[in-house]
Amino acid sequence: SSRPCRALAPPGLVPRPAPRARPERAMALLATKPPVVYCIGLNYRTHAKESGMAEPKYPVVFIKPPGSIIGPGEKIVIPAVCHPEEIDYEAELAVVIGKAARNVPEDKALEYVAGYTVGNDVSARRWQLAHGGGQWCFGKGFDTFCPLGPRLVPAAEIPDPNNLDICCAVNGQMLQKSNTKDMIFSVKKIISFLSQGTTLEPGTVILTGTPEGVGAARKPPVFLKPGDSVTVAIESIGELTNPVVADTPASAL
Repeated sequence: SSRPCRALAPPGLVPRPAPRARPERAMALLATKPPVVYCIGLNYRTHAKESGMAEPKYPVVFIKPPGSIIGPGEKIVIPAVCHPEEIDYEAELAVVIGKAARNVPEDKALEYVAGYTVGNDVSARRWQLAHGGGQWCFGKGFDTFCPLGPRLVPAAEIPDPNNLDICCAVNGQMLQKSNTKDMIFSVKKIISFLSQGTTLEPGTVILTGTPEGVGAARKPPVFLKPGDSVTVAIESIGELTNPVVADTPASAL
């Protein structure tokens, strides 16, 4: 298969994929609001290193509300409550669960996947790290902070989700470039872990972590601002582009 993240060339990061047969059931799972969006933090070795944090012994789990999901081309809205210099991008492989999974063994975990898509774990770093009380959900769960798309690729078309090029560009400048094989916890390990004692319902979305190159870790830092365009691309799936705008109402905080 092609390795689309190796070069940034017009009109985008990834050649438009040829149309393929996509099961209606799998597409419906992406089209409707999922019951929950699980996210895994610090799941790439190089990202943990750039963050100055030790590699976790267990997956770092947090949740985004389903209401934070937007699609390709929709606007990422910077809330008025956020500081102008704190909104960050995070390129992520998103997994969509296809059938109820509970206490799933690791070697069977991929059998429960309906498909894969591209995600962007948009993050307000000040609210995530300084004012979140030690919890990440508020700073990562604002409206529009979970772009997903452009399509759901059936699991059968991606036999190994841990060997995909992944990248992110802001205004055409490549800022993240890696491969999902750098994950600390593989996709099947994540699914197995999350399913222990907990039923993962069909439609559940799992964001599997981001590689190195996030804006907050760069020197100088790079944060999203109104007028920016951010594109995340993953091999064999496609590219997800969203414009960035500022919210208009004033904040009560």
